[in-house]
Amino acid sequence: MNKAMIAALSVCLSIGSTGVANADQPVNITATVPSVGVMHHGKLVQIVRNPDNFNQIDPDFSMTSRPCPPYCIQPMQLAPGVETLGELETIEYARKAGKDATLMLIDSRDGDWPQRSGIIPGAVLIPWQDLHPAHTDPEKIAETLVFRFGASRQGSLWNFENAKTLVFYCNGPWCGQSPTNIKQLLSLGYPAHKLKWYRGGMQDWKVLGLSTVPPR
Repeated sequence: MNKAMIAALSVCLSIGSTGVANADQPVNITATVPSVGVMHHGKLVQIVRNPDNFNQIDPDFSMTSRPCPPYCIQPMQLAPGVETLGELETIEYARKAGKDATLMLIDSRDGDWPQRSGIIPGAVLIPWQDLHPAHTDPEKIAETLVFRFGASRQGSLWNFENAKTLVFYCNGPWCGQSPTNIKQLLSLGYPAHKLKWYRGGMQDWKVLGLSTVPPR
């Protein structure tokens, strides 16, 4: 056995079946960013990754074959002009949302999902039904558009010139809650460039061991 083979074998043995050399290696967000501070309801929260190299995903997000419909795989591009985000972009929007009143990160999930899994720091919880006319009084939807999103209404027409940029997410690539909200807002005339979508949602957030906080 030559020296190269011996070196390769040594690496394999040191890594083992877990894919990590030790159980205490650092788990940063990126190679140079260990954490990101986010303002959540007036308090600073650090988004980090779980430091345990042997940590595993929550059982709620370990299922691979949810029935479709309704839990069907969502497309990568939800609608023309609506930007699809990854984790790093979502973290950056969460960081900005705590300081910039023109941004809002929205958790669209309903039921007890937010309580069971937590929400992304910096997010506000607005269940998807609250923006859907089949489930909520249209006047209450209008109040959300005006008082929370910054839109204005002129008779039967909406003006979104000063409306906030909204970043939506729900349970993952198989979840239709945030896509439903985005499509509903588009139908009202909300500008596509002011709507962002974290497609991976809580599924991918949990896969990467990122921080969550309890919903209010």
